[in-house]
Amino acid sequence: MKTNESRGLALGTLGMLIFSLTLPMTHIVVAEMNPFLNGLGRAEVAAVLAAAVLWFRRAPLPTRRQFGTLVVAALGVVVGFPVLSAVAMHFVPSAHGAMINGLMPFAVAAYAYLFGGERPSAGFWACAAAGSAIVLFYALADGGGALAAGDLLMVGAVVVGGLGYAAGGKLAREMGGWQVICWSLVIAAPVLAFPTGWLLMHHWHPLSKGAWLAFAYVAVGSQFLGFFAWYAGLGIGGVARVGQVQLLQAFVTIGLSALLFGERIPPIAWPCALAVAVTVLLGKRMVIHIRPAQRTS
Repeated sequence: MKTNESRGLALGTLGMLIFSLTLPMTHIVVAEMNPFLNGLGRAEVAAVLAAAVLWFRRAPLPTRRQFGTLVVAALGVVVGFPVLSAVAMHFVPSAHGAMINGLMPFAVAAYAYLFGGERPSAGFWACAAAGSAIVLFYALADGGGALAAGDLLMVGAVVVGGLGYAAGGKLAREMGGWQVICWSLVIAAPVLAFPTGWLLMHHWHPLSKGAWLAFAYVAVGSQFLGFFAWYAGLGIGGVARVGQVQLLQAFVTIGLSALLFGERIPPIAWPCALAVAVTVLLGKRMVIHIRPAQRTS
């Protein structure tokens, strides 16, 4: 069991590191591209790659029950989070948005409890709540004590994204993380084709090389490859436990935003990052009971 948790945490950390550049790259893209086109377009590009992988691997079709869960995952991680976070990047810096995104682990744990058959101990909930409170404190301190429009959009992204993470992580226990994200993308692609095409017709204009590279990152890295590791980690190590590594994502994003894009790092970020790391390490020691996954024949 401990081996599975360690593997899951390692894979989850890899996914988190890939995701940590999502908001900075999105910030670059939406400076030149309609945010809705960015959010939907990246999913359509990733869906082409997903279809190729499913065909190459001869993946079986999902069952009716799995299909329903895949729709929920797609609504969260293919549509909801990419679109809402892209619009949010019009209003707040990527580093600040990353702090609001730091509430994601608590949302994921809550969904895992409600729908995923996971029963974290009181100690785990205390660590998760403490980590989320530290992240929220930092976001409020950095925002002058108030939540702006971009903050509220990021909160919405957290709510729907957390549901997509939990649904996909639960399903990854029976069909594998790579199949979860690939089928989620393929299922969503036909529905998104019309609005994406309409946005291309009405809002397209040439992009700079930097914007193209940033879009390629969010389409191939954030929307596709990152989920191979992330969903696999959630499925192996448990949704609630592995989801907590995203508490650290905000501070990785802040560091990368400063290093790559010259964004300001408030001095308060470092003690907050240390405190969050402590809550993650303590949470790793807390008990979580997981109901065995339902297997398909």
